[in-house]
Parts: sequence; structure tokens; C-alpha cells
Amino acid sequence: MPVITQRVIDAYDQPSPLMTPGVIAPGVLVPAGVSQNPAAKAVAGSVGVLPAHVAIIMDGNGRWAKSRGLPRVAGHREGARAVRRLVEAAIRSGVSWLTIYAFSSENWRRPAGEILDLTGLLRRYLRTEIEELKRSGVRIRFIGDRARFDRDIQADLAAAESDTVGNSKLNLTIALSYGARAEIAAAARAAASAICAGRLDADDLGETVFESFLATAGMPDPDLIIRTSGEQRLSNFLLWQAAYAELVFLDVLWPDFDEAHFTAALAEFSRRERRFGASGS
Repeated sequence: MPVITQRVIDAYDQPSPLMTPGVIAPGVLVPAGVSQNPAAKAVAGSVGVLPAHVAIIMDGNGRWAKSRGLPRVAGHREGARAVRRLVEAAIRSGVSWLTIYAFSSENWRRPAGEILDLTGLLRRYLRTEIEELKRSGVRIRFIGDRARFDRDIQADLAAAESDTVGNSKLNLTIALSYGARAEIAAAARAAASAICAGRLDADDLGETVFESFLATAGMPDPDLIIRTSGEQRLSNFLLWQAAYAELVFLDVLWPDFDEAHFTAALAEFSRRERRFGASGS
């Protein structure tokens, strides 16, 4: 495999030197062949420090389908299978919190036919996968504007949350019709309303209090954010919560994502030195 150009992604999008294929550097694009890399598989039992919360931007379903001459919905179906592999891998790894970006608020702009396919797959997922997740000890939460979905889907979302509320092996949060800017704006409105109603003193509105108005209130911030497909941006996902998250970008389309990719990202996280703005040792 030839050496490929990769970039460190941080707030300033600074370029990095060429990297050796199969080696993951901080915030860099990871070669698609990592799942075939024996070194990536070898880290399965020796990841080191685990992130408490992993968030994933699942990208590449459409390109996966197009590359195979299939309709986009075929990519979405295969992407749903990758979600199952991810959940199983997260449970085996010991990660406690997992958040997946399943449907963004911007996705509503897609063609009507694709929206129908996506909502149809969501119905099927909710009615076929939730029972297995419940048996596996997974607690499910949803964040985002669920009011935009049909009422039967809204009811299924609420039922999935209530049916799994007692589970604790893995906290799975699914972002549906979600956009971080809208979430922050809604939190600001809620905080302003609380101040106007006298329930909150404006002087007490610091970061911690503001976080209580976010959709993710009560959840830890993500320690690690993974994005697939080779794209290198957050795309309006957990912008407030991602302030100190480590970023890993994988050059693999979401339907091809497997446990080896997940384990390799965890291993890379364990090699990071997280300083949260403080100086190094």
C-alpha cells in the first residue's frame, strides 16, 4: 500500500506530515484497510485506557451503495447492520456510553423518496432490534426533534426508551433529526425562560447550569468522536459537548465498519495525552 497524505484535524485544520499506512495519529485519517491490518486486530485485548463515552458520525452509506451499483437504500440497510456490529463491539470493549448520529436535521432536505426509505428503515429497526438490545442490557435514549417524525414512530421511540430504562450495560443514545446548533439555541431559550420566570438567577447561568438545558443533560461529554467515510468535520454534531473530545477520522464507509475499526480507534484514544487546556507533564 502506498504512503498516503493525511491531515491532523483540530480547530485550526493544521496540516501534518505524511503518515505510514496502518498507523493512526492524533485526529488523522485512518486508512480504509485497517480492518485487514493484523496490527489493528492485535490491539483487541490491549487497548489501554478506555473512553467512557464514544460518539460516532456514521457516514458513507450512499457512497457504499453507489460504488456497488445499488440504490441508496441498500447502503442504509447495510449501515443498520453495521450499527448492530458497533453495539456488540462497544459492549465487549467495556465502553459505557455510545452516541450515534443516525439522522441529522439537515437530512430532511434529501429527496422525498430517500426520506421515506430512511423512515421506513427506522420503523423496522425500532420494531425488530429493540427487544434484542433490551436483552443485551442496553439503555436507549433519543435526542433531536422527534416531533418531525410520524406519530407512530414517535410512539415507538418513547416505548424504546421506557422499555430499556432499567438497563445499564451500555447507554446508547441515538441522534435523530438532530442538529447541535438547534440544540444550543433551544437550550438558550429554555435558560432565558427560566430566568424570566424567576426559576434561575442570571448570575448563576454558568457552563454547568447551561448544560442542564441541553438534550444531553445528565450524560458525560464524549471523550472520543469517530467519523467514517474519510470526511473530516463534525457536521453539526454535539458541538458543545465535543469541546475536549479526541477526534479520529476513518477512511472506511460506514457499512464496512467493523469491530477492528472500533478497536483501533480505542487504541488510538489510549495513546492520546488529554490535557484539557493545561500544560503537559
